[in-house]
Amino acid sequence: MFTRIVKMKFEPKHIPQFLYNFEEVKQKIRNFEGCEFLELYRDQNDDTIFFTYSRWNEVSSLEKYRNSDLFRGIWKTTKAMFTAKPEAWSVDTLEQLS
Repeated sequence: MFTRIVKMKFEPKHIPQFLYNFEEVKQKIRNFEGCEFLELYRDQNDDTIFFTYSRWNEVSSLEKYRNSDLFRGIWKTTKAMFTAKPEAWSVDTLEQLS
């Protein structure tokens, strides 16, 4: 299992639409085969920066999602709202404390 982190910076005028769109698709993303966890975060110092954290069973599951019609539709809509190129990382958990 690994975590995918995506950082996105939006034009302020597009933030309400982004949040609305996320509300509409979040369950579809979370229920995509191989996705075990999904959260959306907002930066405390810059309210135009958002992060998604999603946890995936396997790299192939994330790739299947990234090649799906669901992702293509979401990304086409979302990327038009960016003010900066998004950044993404795939990271493995080394330690977890609860």
